[in-house]
Amino acid sequence: MSAYVPLALEVETIAAIALIAVAVAGIVVATFVLRKRVGGAKAQADEVLAEARREAEGLLKEAKVEAREEAIQAREAFEKESVKTRDELRERERLVAKREDSIDAKMETLSRKEKTVEAGECRVSQLEDDLKVKQTELDGVIADEKRQLIKISGLGPNEARTVLLERMEAEVEHEAAVLIQRSTERAQETAEQKAREILATTVQRLASDYTSEATVATVDIPSDEMKGRIIGREGRNIRAFERATGVDVIVDDTPGVIVLSSFDPVRREVARRSMSKLISDGRIQPPRIEQVVAECSKDVEHEINETGKQVALDTGVRGLHPKEIQLLGRLKFRTSYGQSVLQHSIEVSALAGMLADELGLDGATARRAGLLHDIGKAVDHEVEGGHPEIGADLARRYNEKPEIVHAIGGHHEPNVTTMLYTVIVSAADAVSASRPGARRETLEKYIQRLEKLETLAARFEGVETAYAIQAGREVRVVVNADKIDDAAAYNLCRDIAKAVEDELTYPGEVRVTLIRERRVVEYAR
Repeated sequence: MSAYVPLALEVETIAAIALIAVAVAGIVVATFVLRKRVGGAKAQADEVLAEARREAEGLLKEAKVEAREEAIQAREAFEKESVKTRDELRERERLVAKREDSIDAKMETLSRKEKTVEAGECRVSQLEDDLKVKQTELDGVIADEKRQLIKISGLGPNEARTVLLERMEAEVEHEAAVLIQRSTERAQETAEQKAREILATTVQRLASDYTSEATVATVDIPSDEMKGRIIGREGRNIRAFERATGVDVIVDDTPGVIVLSSFDPVRREVARRSMSKLISDGRIQPPRIEQVVAECSKDVEHEINETGKQVALDTGVRGLHPKEIQLLGRLKFRTSYGQSVLQHSIEVSALAGMLADELGLDGATARRAGLLHDIGKAVDHEVEGGHPEIGADLARRYNEKPEIVHAIGGHHEPNVTTMLYTVIVSAADAVSASRPGARRETLEKYIQRLEKLETLAARFEGVETAYAIQAGREVRVVVNADKIDDAAAYNLCRDIAKAVEDELTYPGEVRVTLIRERRVVEYAR
C-alpha cells in the first residue's frame, strides 16, 4: 500500500503537469491565434483607414475645384453685370448731357426772342408817340382849315363840313384810282411768275398719293387680362420690354390700346412689331420678350436696307454709300407734319431733276441732291443741330460732290447763295411740302393759330369782337360804330391785316373783313 502511494502521487503530478502543459500550450496557441487575428484586423483597419483618407482627400480636392469654378463664374457674372451697369450709366449721362445742352440752347433762343420782343415794344411805343404827335398836328391842321373855310366862304359849320367831306371823298377816290393802277401794274409784272407757280402746283396735284404714317405708335390689345399679362408681376414684363426696346410703354385707362412712345422712329417701329407679336403669341415673359425684340430688330434692319436700295433704284440715283442707303431706309419711319420724309425726298428728287433738265443743268446731280436733302432727319434725334447741317456733314463724310453738300446744307436758305443746285432743291422742297394735301397741321397748333388771330384783331381800339372763320383763312372784325367812322374803318382794316402779316405764321393768305354798322333798337309798349 505504501509502495503504490508515491507512484500514484507521481502519476497525479505528471497528470497535473501535463494538464498545465496542455493549458499553457493552449494559452500559447490561443495567444498566437489571437495575435494573428488582431494583426490581420489591424492591417485591414489600416487599409480601410488609408482608403478612407484617399477618398476624403479626393472629395476635398473636388470640393476645392468646384468652389474655385463657382467663384470664377460668380466673378465673371459680377464683372459682366458691372460692365452693363457702367454702360447704362454712361448712356444715361450722355442723354442727360444732351438734354442739358438742348435746354441751354432753348434758353439762349428764348433770351434772344425776349430781347427782340423788347426792342419791338420800344419801336411800337415810339411809333405810337409819333402817331399821337402827328394826330395832334393833323387835328390842328383840320381845325385851321375849318376856320379858314368858314372865314373865306362865310359858311356855317354844317356847310363847311359838307365841303370838307366832298374834298376828302375826291382825294380818296383819286388815291383809290392810283392804288388800283399800281395793283394792276404789279399784277402784270407778276403774272408770268404766278402762272408758273400755278402750273407747278397743278403738276404736283397729279402726283401719286400716299398714306402718311402717324408719329405715335399704338397697339390694340384684345382684353384687360392681356394688359395685365403685358405688365407682368410687379411690372417685370413691361420693364423688360422697355429695357429691350428703349421705348416708353404707356398703359392707361384707355380700353383696348397701349401707347408706345419714343423719339426714335425705328425703335418705335421695332417696339410696335414686337408688342403685336407678343400679344398674338401669348407667351409674355422677359426671356421671350428679348427673343422677340431681337427678331423684330433684324426684320426692321433688313427692311430698312431693302427700302433704301429700292428707293435708289426707283429714283435712278447710283453709287450711293451703303450707310446713305441705310439712312434713306430709316426715313421710311420718319414723318414731318404728317408727311412721310422718304416719300417727300422721292418727290423732291423727281422735281429737282425735271427743273434741272429744263434749265439745261445736270439732272442726275439734281436728283441725287434732292433725294439726299433731308437725310439728316434720319439721325437728327441723335445728333445736335439742324437737319440741313447734319445732312451736309454726312454727305461730306461719304464723299459727295461739293454742290450736293451745299444743296443739302442750304436748301432752307436759298436766298443767301448763287449756287443753282441749291436753289433748285429748295424750290422743289417748297413745292413738295406746300402742295395740296401734302402736310397737315396738328389740332393743337391749329387751335392756337385761331386764338392768336382773334386775339390780335381784338386788341385794336374800337373793336368789339373778332371771329376766325374758314379754318383760319378769314377773320371777321366787328367794330363800334360810335368810335369808328367809315374813313377810320379802312385804316383799321389795313392795320389789322398788316399786323397779321408781321406777327403770325399761316399757310396761304388771311382775309380780314371789317363790319361797321349802327343798330337802332326801340320798343313799342
